Amino acid sequence: MDKELEILEKSFSEELEAITTKEAIESLRIKYFGRRGIVSTLLEKIGQLPKESRPIVGKKLNELKSKLLESLHKKEISLSTADSFAQSAFPSPSFADNTLPGRPYLSGTLHPVSIALKKIIEIFQRIGFTIECGPEIESEYNNFDALNIPLGHPARNEQDTFYIKENLSLEDNSPGRLLLRPQTSPVQIRVMKKNQLPIRMIAPGRCYRRDEIDATHSIVFWQVEGLVVDKGISLADLKGTLEYFFRELLGNQLQFRFRPHYFPFTEPSFEVDGAIATQEGEAPRWLELCGCGMVHPKVFLNMGIDPEVYSGFAFGFGIERYLMVVHKVPDLRLFSENDFRFLKNLSPSF
Repeated sequence: MDKELEILEKSFSEELEAITTKEAIESLRIKYFGRRGIVSTLLEKIGQLPKESRPIVGKKLNELKSKLLESLHKKEISLSTADSFAQSAFPSPSFADNTLPGRPYLSGTLHPVSIALKKIIEIFQRIGFTIECGPEIESEYNNFDALNIPLGHPARNEQDTFYIKENLSLEDNSPGRLLLRPQTSPVQIRVMKKNQLPIRMIAPGRCYRRDEIDATHSIVFWQVEGLVVDKGISLADLKGTLEYFFRELLGNQLQFRFRPHYFPFTEPSFEVDGAIATQEGEAPRWLELCGCGMVHPKVFLNMGIDPEVYSGFAFGFGIERYLMVVHKVPDLRLFSENDFRFLKNLSPSF
């Protein structure tokens, strides 16, 4: 009986392979699995076998039957799919209209965030900045302690930051709990740890915060932070760098104002606002561009850099907020929903 089963499986496979129509599928089904089919005949023969052999042979034959039926079903689906595609892509000649234009092939494009990031990087590279990257899973030390952020600061609360409970370790063995970075500042810490001065860098990347998702907030967003460390760096260098960058990004007519602010990692600290020139007689519409300041001496000391010899400045801003203003997008969520209707109509230029 084993030899018969082997011959059965081989002949069925060969006939199934040669089938190209649905009618042939049905004929093969009747031939093997009909009331008088080959498989049905073999099942009847089991009763003629010795009593002790019947369960073993019956099990093998039923397993083979299930296997052959599954192959037949897959072949049927394959033929149906092929027929459906052929009918939709190549209509029959009786319905074809050769005067109709061809079917266009849709091509993809860069995401608006990628386009903005590319332009931002190009501007900073013109003035000698390098591009630095770091892991999205970071240590509490690199995120907070090294940046002079105190233990009681709201950003360290679990309601604001995604902490990771798993027992993971980073390659630099930084102390503290692990978390999803809420800003790209840890990349600045990693670069300063190398103590290869001077530094002129930006750190673009994805960040995570426990925000309520709405039209202006998301738990995932893109940020660019920058750092310059050298001898003799002053507030004038910070102001000149940011004015050059934002005018290259948003246009030469951009107006600026620096407002005093507070950040634990910079001193003094500022918020930078910009306004595009409006129609004559209208008040300027100010937009918050970024936060910035001179690097706090305690941050330098944490990194083993002498603040009496070196000084520097840092800044940071989000990418999606600019896109919302430039493209007049009312809802931040549109950038992450991947709706092709939205993306294809968004201008790729600033």
